[in-house]
Amino acid sequence: MRCYFLRHGVAVDPESYGGGDFERPLTRQGRERMEYEAKAIEKLALDLDRIVTGPLLRALQTAAVVAERLNMEERLALDPRLAPGFDLERFRAIVHDHADAAAIMLVGHEPSMSATLGRAIGNASIELKKAALAGVELEDETSTGTLVCLIPPKVLVALGKR
Repeated sequence: MRCYFLRHGVAVDPESYGGGDFERPLTRQGRERMEYEAKAIEKLALDLDRIVTGPLLRALQTAAVVAERLNMEERLALDPRLAPGFDLERFRAIVHDHADAAAIMLVGHEPSMSATLGRAIGNASIELKKAALAGVELEDETSTGTLVCLIPPKVLVALGKR
């Protein structure tokens, strides 16, 4: 299975936002940049079977932009295990639940996305910037594998603008 990790887009600053962290949305610019990124993801032809998103609003919004662009709204799944606290154990459970898929995308948050990605590829130190995309080719049920791509948001936006 191929598993893609997508960190949510640029969200409203937590210090200036009056609501709770779960309700903090993408900024207008963050949404616009995600539109370009979704176009780039479409061009990359990842052949995704499902998009699985965490429950925080900014992740839901990010996943919705990508799902809409890829005509995958019916294959978008909410999974609370991608909330803060996401770790290798939760990752393995999610992968197990989607074992019939050849490729999935997980949309979530820091610092757990980078930490879990790093552990899945052998305790590497990886930092996913906001809206960065990483891909891992997983080996069997161990949910460990090889990093096959790490694409910064600037590259995705540039590709999406072409």
